[in-house]
Amino acid sequence: MNIVVGLSGGVDSSVAALLLKQAGHRVTALFMQNWHDTAGTLHGDCEWEEDRAVAEMVARKLDIPFHFVDLSDVYRRRVVDYMFDEYEKGRTPNPDVLCNREIKFDAFLKCALELGADYVATGHYCKKDMFTDAAGKTVYRILAGDDKNKDQSYFLCQLSQQQLSRALFPIGNIDKPTVRRLAAEAGLPSAEKKDSQGICFVGKVDLPVFLQQKLRPREGKVVEIFAEDFPRIAASGIPYSGEDALPGVQKEYETGQLMRLAAPVRYKETDGKVIGKHQGAQFYTIGQRRGLNIGGHKESLFIISLDIAENIIYVGEGQSHPGLYRKGLKISVPEIHWIRPDLEMEPGGRREYLVRIRYRQPLQKAVLFRREEGLFIIFDRPQRGITPGQFAVWYAPEDEEMIGSGPISE
Repeated sequence: MNIVVGLSGGVDSSVAALLLKQAGHRVTALFMQNWHDTAGTLHGDCEWEEDRAVAEMVARKLDIPFHFVDLSDVYRRRVVDYMFDEYEKGRTPNPDVLCNREIKFDAFLKCALELGADYVATGHYCKKDMFTDAAGKTVYRILAGDDKNKDQSYFLCQLSQQQLSRALFPIGNIDKPTVRRLAAEAGLPSAEKKDSQGICFVGKVDLPVFLQQKLRPREGKVVEIFAEDFPRIAASGIPYSGEDALPGVQKEYETGQLMRLAAPVRYKETDGKVIGKHQGAQFYTIGQRRGLNIGGHKESLFIISLDIAENIIYVGEGQSHPGLYRKGLKISVPEIHWIRPDLEMEPGGRREYLVRIRYRQPLQKAVLFRREEGLFIIFDRPQRGITPGQFAVWYAPEDEEMIGSGPISE
């Protein structure tokens, strides 16, 4: 087979190329540049240049063709502009998820097909398999990688069947130490290279500085909500006591109950005490504890809510503050995505899945309820830091197959 590997200069994609070459495939390396601007980046220079140099050395070591493509324009339009738009709305986007859907398995895939590829391979820690259904149609499945500490299936939660049909994940059944060992044994220049961090293809950033390229600072208030006042404030919203809050409760809910369980608590300035100022609520996220620079508390302050319209940040003291926890969430109808369309839920449906709301979070037991108003996910136990804009992803309990996903609406 002709396989184009997205060779990033890191050890994971390098070993993916190595394994495919050893298996006898015709392998081509394709390096993509997706970012030029260094505004807000912490390294202060163009990290991609070093990555490209390492990728070229790996390609030479493996004796495979090396190609370069500049996708920075499409990356800015489809990923970075999306980031700015989401933060401006008070939502926290996941650019890595969008990068995979819009770049690696779309724009990059098209470039690979032009090079004659049958498949595109990446260094993701996840697995893919397939089966033929009763109608003779091939159905593709994506499963968690064998290395549970590195499983990256979450980042692929928006891929379609068509995209999966062209995807390969050669290192999904091995762990990171083995990847490092294989790279060292093969003498690959990336064997000891540190894993990349930060925003996909941008790197580590000072987020407020990065966002100020398009979002203007605006001074606002920081309001503390005291834990002892929370039950009164939340009384008309999410029930935090009684049957609904008990672990393991799997019951049927009316749509109105689902909407209450999935809704965040709405705060007013008069619910708490003004304790400081900030430079723009859009620069922060739910659950964040760094960057507030407000002292005088025994425990750390955590952001529990953002009011973008009024430009107010609401905070609570301590990681056990009840304002950090919610029982459920909602995904709007247009944003519900089924990796397995054959398993799509119809309105009125109810199904038990394992769910995570952020990368590397342990899978949580939950029930999905499909209603005309959207998809509601109600957890066995209240979850900390449910954040609008982040992706909720559901997996089959029996084998951790990733079934679908969607961004949390609020």
